[in-house]
Amino acid sequence: MQRLNREQMARRVARDIPEGAYVNLGIGLPTLVANHLDPTREIFLHSENGLLGMGPAPVPGAEDYDLINAGKQPVTLLPGGAFFHHADSFAMMRGGHLDICVLGAFQVSARGDLANWDTGEPGAIPAVGGAMDLATGAKQTWVMMDLLTKQGQSKVVAQCSYPLTGIGCVKRIYSDLATLACTPDGLQLIDTVDGLEHAELERLLGLPIAAAAA
Repeated sequence: MQRLNREQMARRVARDIPEGAYVNLGIGLPTLVANHLDPTREIFLHSENGLLGMGPAPVPGAEDYDLINAGKQPVTLLPGGAFFHHADSFAMMRGGHLDICVLGAFQVSARGDLANWDTGEPGAIPAVGGAMDLATGAKQTWVMMDLLTKQGQSKVVAQCSYPLTGIGCVKRIYSDLATLACTPDGLQLIDTVDGLEHAELERLLGLPIAAAAA
């Protein structure tokens, strides 16, 4: 069984984004998706600090630190891209104008509850940013994360123990071991890495997973 690395996970997410979609990529791992979108397909990337038409990361040496995403990483702007006020950006997020947001997570429940801003651990700094606005405002919320913690515990759980970002908002989980759909009836398998059996995935998560749709 070979886990997907970060770039392979980003490529897997990028493959599922339909042409014409307006998409927000959250801080951290999701930002890598921008580097794997097919340049022949028109997809509009939004950044909550006031960008629409964001492109991939610049080549080394071509960074413009006046042109950054919400995580303060240098980005590029595609032809036709636009800058606008932070308040207008949040109006787009809250107004249902985004088709997809891709966020990281600490936990996701089998029915799509999202916890991604605070673990409650001593010394942890809560950082919700625009996650709540995105999770409730986008038409679909996708999560991109490692399936297990460093201690080997599943981040996909029956019920989140961390403070919630959104309730029932997550539609898909893209991980290093499997892609899953969150439904009102629980988890459904989309695909797994080569060599990972269905029963072993259920054992790792400690949850039932419906078979992939035919």
